[in-house]
Amino acid sequence: MKIYTKTGDAGETGLFGGPRVRKDHARIEAFGTVDELNSHLGVVRTLPAAAPIDPLLRRIQCELFDLGAQLATPGAAVERIGNRHVEALEGAIDQHEALLEPLANFILPTGTPLAATIHVARTVCRRAERRVVKLASMPDTVVPANAIEYLNRLGDLLFVLARHANARDNVADDPWHPGQP
Repeated sequence: MKIYTKTGDAGETGLFGGPRVRKDHARIEAFGTVDELNSHLGVVRTLPAAAPIDPLLRRIQCELFDLGAQLATPGAAVERIGNRHVEALEGAIDQHEALLEPLANFILPTGTPLAATIHVARTVCRRAERRVVKLASMPDTVVPANAIEYLNRLGDLLFVLARHANARDNVADDPWHPGQP
């Protein structure tokens, strides 16, 4: 089977079990951004320093594929991402946050290569969340019940993981001070 079909050459693509839509449709933007996030997490996983969190990141990548499949299927009846997935993210947040000093300031997204790369994934996660919120606001549109909540918690987890990566390597958070270079 060839990888190219030429069916998208006019700027449209087919949804799972649904109609063809423009490639800039809100549904395509939503699951495309989830896919982009998944790829960024794949980059994070290539860093040797990510080894301790690799099983967690791999599980999240699989969940993001499930979420993307749900978003790509109009009116998907099967819930692949549910409360248990959100609760698992919350558990991981609690576990990693317990090892950190409380924040006193906003921090700049920097530090070790692992932390900086996780911060990039975090910002893509927040964009994916915004895209799903936009999709959910469209008339006659169904999105998975826990999609927004899942992405919100995942963004929180990625923030905590970035801080934890810095702390593990004794790199202090770089505080942001308004109006100061």
